[in-house]
Amino acid sequence: MPSRTLLWMLLAIGLAACASPQSAPPAASIPSNPLPTLTPHEALPASPTPFTPELPQATSPAAVLALPDPAQASWQPVVSGLESPVDLQQAGDERLFVVEQPGRIRVVEQGQLLSEAFLDIAGRVGSQGNEQGLLGLAFHPRFSQNGHFYVNYTDLQGDTVIARFQTGTDLQHADPASEQILLTVDQPYANHNGGATAFGPDGYLYLGLGDGGSAGDPQGNAQSPWSLLGKVLRLDVDGVLPYAIPPGNPFVQQDGAPEVWALGLRNPWRFAFDRVTGDFYLGDVGQNTWEEIDFQPAAAGGGANYGWDLREGRHDYQGSFDPTLVEPIAEYSHDQGCSVTGGVVVRSPSLPAWQGVYLFGDYCSGKVWGLLREPTGAWRQALLYQTGSSITSFGEDSLGEVYLLDRGGTVYRLTPRP
Repeated sequence: MPSRTLLWMLLAIGLAACASPQSAPPAASIPSNPLPTLTPHEALPASPTPFTPELPQATSPAAVLALPDPAQASWQPVVSGLESPVDLQQAGDERLFVVEQPGRIRVVEQGQLLSEAFLDIAGRVGSQGNEQGLLGLAFHPRFSQNGHFYVNYTDLQGDTVIARFQTGTDLQHADPASEQILLTVDQPYANHNGGATAFGPDGYLYLGLGDGGSAGDPQGNAQSPWSLLGKVLRLDVDGVLPYAIPPGNPFVQQDGAPEVWALGLRNPWRFAFDRVTGDFYLGDVGQNTWEEIDFQPAAAGGGANYGWDLREGRHDYQGSFDPTLVEPIAEYSHDQGCSVTGGVVVRSPSLPAWQGVYLFGDYCSGKVWGLLREPTGAWRQALLYQTGSSITSFGEDSLGEVYLLDRGGTVYRLTPRP
C-alpha cells in the first residue's frame, strides 16, 4: 500500500484515489436535508416529451466473441503540446475537441492542433487543486443546428458548475459571454469533483458528481438520495431553462433529489454510452484498495445504487452487500494501479476484431484493460497494454476511432498495425 504522501502526489484531476487511514472511519450520519444549493432556479419543471437523436450506426460487426490480440493495434500519437488534457469529444464532424484542465477547449483538425482555442474560460475556472478545473464536455445532439454544448467545471470558489455555451453560426468558435449556468453544486472539499459529462441515447444530459471529497465520504453523500454528490444526474436541457426533470428519474415522486439518476458513487470521473447498444459503462475511482467498472444495460431504468460507501468494489467498506446494491462488472486492486479511468466501447470500422470491447485504464500505472461480455452474460477481462502514460481519458471521433489522453499533453489513437 503506497503511503499517504505518495498517493497525494499521484492525485490529478479527480483520477488518483485518496489516501485514508488504514481502517475505515465510522459510518457518517446522513444529514436530514443535505441537498446542495441549486441555482439560478428554484422550481424544477416537469419535462416535456424528450428529443431522441439518431444514434450513429456501426459499419462493422456488432460484436466479437473473444478479446483481441493487442499486437494487432498500437497507440500512435496524434498531437502533443496540450496543457493537462482531460477529455476528448466530437461534434459530428472531423474535428476533435480536447479539454484542457485550466479552462480551455482546443481543436484538432486534420491532425493539427489549432493555435486558437474553441473556448477559453480560464479566468472563471478554479484549477488550483489537482482534482479541480474544466473537467467535462458534451455537445448537444443537434449541435449543427443550435450550436449548444455543455461543460462541467469548478469555479473560483471550488464549487461545481454545469453550464451551456453557444457558438456563432459558423460553429467554429464559442462565445464565452454566452454562458447559461444550469446548476451549481456546493463542494465541501477540493477533491472528488467527478467530471463525466455526456448525452445519452435518450437525448438527456448525464453528469457524474463525486461524493464531495475528503476520504470515506464523511458527510454520507453517496448514499443520501437528497444529495447531488456521489451521483449520476440526468437532466432535460431542451425547451425549459435552465433544465427540466425527465419523468423517468427515480426520485421524481419519491423522497430524493429529482435530478438523481444513479447513486452510491465515490468519484465517477468518466462514463460512456455504447454508440451501438446504448449500454452505459462507468469507472468509479476507489478509496484504499479497489477500483471498479459499473454497468447499466440500455433497457434498465434509473435508481441503481452502486454501493459506495458501503462497499468498495465487491468488498465491504463501511457496510456490507445486500441485494439492493449493484455490484461492479469488473474490478482491480491497487497492486495493479490506483485510479481507474473509465473508457469507451470500441466501434471503430478499422478495428473489426475489437467490436463491442470496452477499453478502460489506470491513471497511475498506465495500464489498459479490455472487457467483453460473453454469451453466457459473464464478463471477461484482460490486460492489453502497458502504455507508460498518465491516462486521464479516452474518447471517440465521429467515425468511432478510439483515442487515449496522456496528462503530459499527448493524444494517441488506437491504430491497426499494417
